Amino acid sequence: MFVSLAVVTVFMSALLLVSAGAKSLRTRHITEQMSTLGVPQGMVAFLIGAQIAGAAGVIAGLWWGPVGIAAAVGLTLYFAGAVAFHLRVGDRKGASPAVVLTVASVALIVLRAATL
Repeated sequence: MFVSLAVVTVFMSALLLVSAGAKSLRTRHITEQMSTLGVPQGMVAFLIGAQIAGAAGVIAGLWWGPVGIAAAVGLTLYFAGAVAFHLRVGDRKGASPAVVLTVASVALIVLRAATL
C-alpha cells in the first residue's frame, strides 16, 4: 500500500511543480485560460504558492502522515475549486483534468490514512 502512496505522491508532486512553473512563466496560454476562468491576476501568485505547498506537503507526508493528509485535503479543495471555475464558464473540456486531479487528491487521502 505504501508503494502505491509513494507513486501517486511523486506523480502528483511533479505535476503540481510543472503547473506552478507554467503559471509563474505566465505564458499566453495560461494567461488566457486564467482570464477566461475569471481568475484575477493578483490571485495567480497565491495559486502558484498553493501548488508548491501542496507538493511539499504530500512529499513530507510520506514521513509524517498527518501532514500528508492535511496537504491532500488542501489539494482536494484546490482542484474541486478548479472544477467549479471551469464549469462556471461552461468549460467542460478544461474541467476534465481538474476532476482527475481531484480524484487523485482524494486517493492520496485514502492511501495515506490506510498506511498510518
